[in-house]
Amino acid sequence: MSGARHRQKGNRIEREIVDRHLDLGIKAERHPLSGASRFASSSHDVDVYVFGTDEPPLVAEGGFTQLETWLGEYVLLALRRNHADPMIVLPWRTWAALPTRGRR
Repeated sequence: MSGARHRQKGNRIEREIVDRHLDLGIKAERHPLSGASRFASSSHDVDVYVFGTDEPPLVAEGGFTQLETWLGEYVLLALRRNHADPMIVLPWRTWAALPTRGRR
């Protein structure tokens, strides 16, 4: 796949993530030129305002095939390096089902 096609695919996925959050009543917005510039001093893809617009957003970055393989059909994947806090990876079905406070 060419560079332009990779960018187009990434843009489509980012817009989908924003739209899915909006469908849940959670504000989300995609950063213009995400990954290609440091918009607003950041290079992440999407801001998700899970706790409302008065709180700082959760920042999101795209996913990886290997994580999906490890996750399989489980409801979450817990990863931990030695001497580090664990990371939790959630499939959309789990994330969308979580009760959230301050949905708008």
